[in-house]
Amino acid sequence: MTTFKDLWLAQKFLDVLDAEWYHTPTPIQEQSIPIALTGKDIFGCAQTGTGKTASFSLPMLQLLDSTHNDSTSTKGKKAKIRSLIVTPTRELAIQIGENLRKYSRKTNLRNTVIFGGVKQTNQVKVLNKGVEILVATPGRLLDLVNQKIIDLSQVEVLILDEADRMMDMWFIHDIKKINKLIPKKRQTLFFSATTTDKVMVLAGEFLHDPAKITVTPASSTVDTIDQSLYTLHKKDKKELLYHIFNTTKITSAVVFTRTKHWANKVEKSLLQVGIKAAALHGNKSQNARQKALKALKDGSVQVLVATDVAARWIDVSMLSHVIIYDVPVEPESYVHRIGRTWRAGESGHALMFCDPSEIKLLKEVVKLIKKDIPHTKDHPFHLDFGTLSKAEIEEFSKKPARWGRWWGRPGGQGGNRWERRSKKPSWESGRSRGEGYKGKRGGKKPENNTSSRNWGGRRSSRGR
Repeated sequence: MTTFKDLWLAQKFLDVLDAEWYHTPTPIQEQSIPIALTGKDIFGCAQTGTGKTASFSLPMLQLLDSTHNDSTSTKGKKAKIRSLIVTPTRELAIQIGENLRKYSRKTNLRNTVIFGGVKQTNQVKVLNKGVEILVATPGRLLDLVNQKIIDLSQVEVLILDEADRMMDMWFIHDIKKINKLIPKKRQTLFFSATTTDKVMVLAGEFLHDPAKITVTPASSTVDTIDQSLYTLHKKDKKELLYHIFNTTKITSAVVFTRTKHWANKVEKSLLQVGIKAAALHGNKSQNARQKALKALKDGSVQVLVATDVAARWIDVSMLSHVIIYDVPVEPESYVHRIGRTWRAGESGHALMFCDPSEIKLLKEVVKLIKKDIPHTKDHPFHLDFGTLSKAEIEEFSKKPARWGRWWGRPGGQGGNRWERRSKKPSWESGRSRGEGYKGKRGGKKPENNTSSRNWGGRRSSRGR
């Protein structure tokens, strides 16, 4: 069995790993660390939760530490940024920063984390003192570069973590700008959970003759995760959620919903039945997000209700269950969601709810992971999709009617207050009072005895 001692790490880092009870490297760590220590570029593809942070942090720290005295020979001189780690979200940046502080505590290397959503004052104070390692989100990084607070001309190691998620979040142009600010002669470590064509094209712009490491295919799921599928009517999802919490021993869990609105609703309903829960999504403030994550880690909250965007912010080693309340629109998100309950080798449970309107989405997930998800029927809300006709499934899949504003006005002959909104405005569709003038609102010009101010039906026939 391979240990960290076999990966060419210096004794000071081995001591730190022993103190943290890390003895056996994960597959991505076993393959990445020795190659990164040679200074070679790496393209790494591994699922979320496989230990990627240590796979790029440890070799980067060792390489910088070995030449640290040369770069800071003048005492009191402001340190230059020698390593840049770019990540898509604030939460992930904070987690990487916490790990760096643990791994580097026996070195003199300084690191800090910068991200948007908060005032820059405290971040700038730390940067002005000088740091060798900077963890940053793209927006705040470019903002401080434009203010000439950050200089990237001395960067020796560039690390892009969760590169595919940065592309999903429309950071691709920011990443390309960052690439132009950094010396071409450098080491680049590029990590992604998926290998789409767009990701490979982006990797080609950053990497030079890289070593390609793929530990687990992006479309596969981890064998140590116990997966279950629950089929039911949409209206029964909340009741099934309560049933699972009442009948299953759940120490900590994340419930994934499709929208922020539903995340808030599910959180509220769980609190009403006495289950300690907190919502985590993009509309929450930075402090609220950190408070929710901390509460889950220390056990004061049993459940986090999160959206897809929040999936990669969650780094909890003892997360026992992941419950997918809505089948994800993007099948790759299923892999990322259930990866939250499997952190560097730990086993876990992933449960997915599916109603008839989500059958097509379920088929896409099964097609991606290339295996059926075990079907759990032993619950009071089970629905056999096989008993539904094609017409019934299509009816379930229809989106609810979109109700528009009331186009008519009091005192006029406007349309029904709750009628469906047509594609045309009411004065063109003829539902409201009066017929619009053709040259102005698409209708027929009124008779001469009709006041011009009543054209189009926006005013009452009685005038003012």
